[in-house]
Amino acid sequence: MTKLFHEIRDPIHVFIHLDWYEKKVLDSRPFQRLRNITQLALTYLIYPGATHKRFEHSLGVMELAGRVFEVLTKPANVTDEVRRLLPDLGSRDALSYWQRVLRMAALCHDVGHLPFSHAAEDELLPKGWTHERLSRLLIESEEMHGIWKSMVPPLEPEHIVKLALGVRKAPDLQFSLWERILSEIIVGDAFGVDRIDYLLRDSHHTGVAYGKFDHYRLIDELRILPSYEGPGEPALGLNGGGIYSAEALTLARYFMFSQVYYHPIRLIYDRHLMDFLRAWLSQGSLLGEGTLPTDIEGHLRLTDDEVNAAIRAAASDANALGHRAAHCIMRHGHFKVLYERDPEDAKVNSEPGAAIAHAAEREFSAEAVRYSKPKVLNVANVFPVLLRDNRIQPAISVSDTLSKLQPTSMEYVFIAPDLADKASAWLKKNRESILANAREQEDEDHEAKPASSTPHAVKS
Repeated sequence: MTKLFHEIRDPIHVFIHLDWYEKKVLDSRPFQRLRNITQLALTYLIYPGATHKRFEHSLGVMELAGRVFEVLTKPANVTDEVRRLLPDLGSRDALSYWQRVLRMAALCHDVGHLPFSHAAEDELLPKGWTHERLSRLLIESEEMHGIWKSMVPPLEPEHIVKLALGVRKAPDLQFSLWERILSEIIVGDAFGVDRIDYLLRDSHHTGVAYGKFDHYRLIDELRILPSYEGPGEPALGLNGGGIYSAEALTLARYFMFSQVYYHPIRLIYDRHLMDFLRAWLSQGSLLGEGTLPTDIEGHLRLTDDEVNAAIRAAASDANALGHRAAHCIMRHGHFKVLYERDPEDAKVNSEPGAAIAHAAEREFSAEAVRYSKPKVLNVANVFPVLLRDNRIQPAISVSDTLSKLQPTSMEYVFIAPDLADKASAWLKKNRESILANAREQEDEDHEAKPASSTPHAVKS
């Protein structure tokens, strides 16, 4: 007898269940490739347990998306006003269809990830390309299209793309209110299950406690609520009883970024990896001309395995392109932290790390210095909360914790290990003058700017 359902053991969710169609997606080439894409790049060089892959993360996201959908669409959890705004909630056939689309989108949301995930995406993809665009390419590919159309009822690839990418990453597509909310279940800033799973999973595998929170209570308190800003715009929100779990999620994200994702040694290994990839890809060959491949076959061919083999080879060959970066990775000879942003320094110069990095490059050479400024994150998200008296309020007006959380600014300057002692002595001697001189230059540049110019926006 054919087994129609499958179960997979998982350290985070205990069991993950798949039906026959989901198993077909799991067995596809785009999804199986994720077995060889590390979730946290080279973080395992700092936290040895962090060797988990995008494969199991994507399964976890599907599992959580299914749970959230069941809670949100439970008749007792849907008000008449929301049901009027979202007619699909009153149709059993529509709910069955969209539940399958949601789970498939969750399963496929990361298939476009590059080797080592985010480490080199911004600088080594051709202009206009992102891992989300690659995910869309694969979801719409001939191989996956055949799977979508074999289902009963058939799924529309565009629906899967919308839910997997969300409004911001698919601006050319028209989203209904219903599709917007479903996409928020996966990739939303407030309660996206992509975020919930990676916090829980990364915390587990790195061996830290920062990413853990009561996601069971959080999911059980999720609701589709009318907007507090006016009628006609329902949004993914929360019962008031779940606000503490939402605070815990936000704090988990804050601490995981500050303590794990933006750990300075993790950041410098990302730079070494990017330096190696840039040199390796400059050879052209079948990988492309200096960038990561964006065609389907080229993308499917390239995983962490191929890059790791190239790193090992280059580390042993002093004449190989990328040898120095490969040697830093393979021999754990990473650049050392020379400077970490100090709030007092920021009172003198708005970007003290950049000023010190420029001065260090002049003193020791650009090859000996690396500068990293992680993206500033908006940690507190705005979402509606249903209070006991049936008023709907924004979360930041309900929670003191969320209202007070502010983005953390970080900067690091790294120096080649053989220059670490010399550079530290140089910085101790020259730190104040470097910052003061850079401030003077900053003031001169500001005065010289046209009145219409605006400062560069910080990504979040």
